[in-house]
Amino acid sequence: MRGWRTLALAGLLMAASGCGKAPPVTFFDQGQPQTLSQWHVLQVSGRTLSLNQGVMPYDLNTPLFSDYAHKLRTVWMPAGSHAQYRTGVGLDFPVGTIISKTFYYPLAEGRDGDRNMVARTDPSQSLLRDEKLDLDKVRLIETRLLVHRKDGWVALPYVWNEAQTEAVLRREGDLVALTLVSPQAPTREEVAYQVPDQNQCAGCHAVNNRSRHIAPIGPKVRHLNRDFDYADGSENQLAHWARIGYLQGAPDPARAPRDANSGDATASLDARARAYLDINCGHCHSNTGAAITSGLHLDAGGHEGLARGFCKQPIAAGKGTGNRPYDIVPGKPDESILLFRMDSDDPAVMMPELGRSVVHREGVQLIREWIASQHGSCDV
Repeated sequence: MRGWRTLALAGLLMAASGCGKAPPVTFFDQGQPQTLSQWHVLQVSGRTLSLNQGVMPYDLNTPLFSDYAHKLRTVWMPAGSHAQYRTGVGLDFPVGTIISKTFYYPLAEGRDGDRNMVARTDPSQSLLRDEKLDLDKVRLIETRLLVHRKDGWVALPYVWNEAQTEAVLRREGDLVALTLVSPQAPTREEVAYQVPDQNQCAGCHAVNNRSRHIAPIGPKVRHLNRDFDYADGSENQLAHWARIGYLQGAPDPARAPRDANSGDATASLDARARAYLDINCGHCHSNTGAAITSGLHLDAGGHEGLARGFCKQPIAAGKGTGNRPYDIVPGKPDESILLFRMDSDDPAVMMPELGRSVVHREGVQLIREWIASQHGSCDV
């Protein structure tokens, strides 16, 4: 195996579980390792998934929706290196950084041993306990790695086997048949969960449509500015990253940008809706994203009026308009293209185009209420 090894930040985070000391995290500066275990970022010991030494978990204020999947996010950087804060854009991560995102579901009750029968629960609620996942309670689906090499970021999708002991590289992506079971009502929904291929990964992460260079989407200060339950106690993530040497230059959390938690009923409806659109749509619908030609900006850039979609006619949406004339009609969600596309699972209509096969009911309801609360008229 080609590559170079560096030891993680010893003693600052959790020690790896299991018998004996786990090998240190391995960074491959080239090539595409065929198994996730070759990286030594995550490890399975018995019926527990744990993080290797120096691998730090994190979470976002509002997660991007992915067919109700929950996500275990981690970051690892070579010893002595750190991410640098940049105003208004994502963190500048050093070469050697490995970011992982593991998609999993809580197992449904009454499944009779069927591990493809999973619970449709709030995906923002983590099942991580003491920085570990209990594999008797969850079904691992995939782990995506973003690896920062000298020539830029590389995306690698790994799919977990049925035994939940290893994940194998699937450059071409995969489809995983699941049954979503709602704990609140005796309803079931068949899902063809799509693991994206490498081109699709790059398509979403190419946040600059001109350069087409890929970059992380989630770990921005406004998404990270929240508390996290680490193994040794709760702490604000920005403060924690700075304390262990993983982040430099960021403002104090009290003064740093912060997106709302879209599921937090104590936050304003406007803040919740804008946070939801920012994380789910803003990486494409921005001044530099792939949807720049649409003229619709849904990121946290302070856009208002036509740029935000109010009374804006679509540039080119075809069937995706649903015969509606404007992206957002104030006070009229059912006349708004934005809600029509969010509330569809038709691949020719739905938005986002990738990353989901079912409708996010709670997200649709949030945006419905937000549009209904807006004042004004598109009549000329």
